[in-house]
Amino acid sequence: MVSDSAPTEIPRHGRPAPIVRMFGWSVLTILAAFLINNALVVYFGFPGLRGFGAEGAGGAWVHATIYVIAIAAAGAIVGSSLSRSLRWDAHLIHSFNVYLIRGLFWAVFFIGIADAGIAFLRAEELVTPLLGEAAGHNFARASWVGPWIHVPLIVAGFVVALFTRTLGFTWLALLIVAAELLIVISRFVFSYEQALMGDLVRYWYAALFLFASAYTLFDEGHVRVDVIYAGLGRTKRGAVNTVGTIMLGMTTTWVIIAIAFNGPQSIINAPVKNFEISQSGPFGMYIKYQMAALIGVFAITMLIEFVSYLFDAVADKRDEPGHREPAAAAAH
Repeated sequence: MVSDSAPTEIPRHGRPAPIVRMFGWSVLTILAAFLINNALVVYFGFPGLRGFGAEGAGGAWVHATIYVIAIAAAGAIVGSSLSRSLRWDAHLIHSFNVYLIRGLFWAVFFIGIADAGIAFLRAEELVTPLLGEAAGHNFARASWVGPWIHVPLIVAGFVVALFTRTLGFTWLALLIVAAELLIVISRFVFSYEQALMGDLVRYWYAALFLFASAYTLFDEGHVRVDVIYAGLGRTKRGAVNTVGTIMLGMTTTWVIIAIAFNGPQSIINAPVKNFEISQSGPFGMYIKYQMAALIGVFAITMLIEFVSYLFDAVADKRDEPGHREPAAAAAH
């Protein structure tokens, strides 16, 4: 079980680094502005920034204003805490990301159990006899199950995450093994199988790998070609990580986000808005739209973690105190 308890040796104050901090916090506030604008485009019919020059460009000015506010917010954060150390900023951002991932873990756990149960009742035609005709009609529609079952469970997941201090990757892996074992036993012992079983395994499996990626970056557990890197000192490693984070990590995640949320018909917006279901239809789980959303969750959590990683890398380059030895490095 992975814990997110805060280390006590992180210095809260250090040498000012306004340019780096402004860049990092601007990435985060612009990300927030981008997601707000995306919601305005998809759900409220705003034109996006492409609306400039077209008839009714007032909506485009709303988008532009949100971005200006986002940059101003980043400046306010940096200006109000000029002496805050880069490592403390990195810790704050990482802690928020951990909470986000923890809440998502609980959300996919609750939704997986609930939606699998609903799919089983539908497959066995038990909804109407047990719950009535209204429930039978509602549970057959993903457009009802999504907002009235899934969304409250997502909210419940983030509420539960406020009172827990572990990320749950170990439990999620165990749940995947249990679900796979259930498929084997039901198929080969009882000759019974439903589409929901495979859906549940794929859902939790995707969540495990996509949610864990950001924390793996924090612990430097991703594969690294380190023929030269392994022989460098801390300050030179910090310089390499700084350049790599900006040129490779952040650019990659921004490309994923820009493509995935590119208008109402994009690969994430369209399935989520329409509560898209899989070809297994009424006998499978109604979580295909969430599988698409997980791609965006991966990119967003990775981008947030890259900002935290950038601050730590620059602090290493400046040889500032409070260096954290990643778990992956300590294991060798």
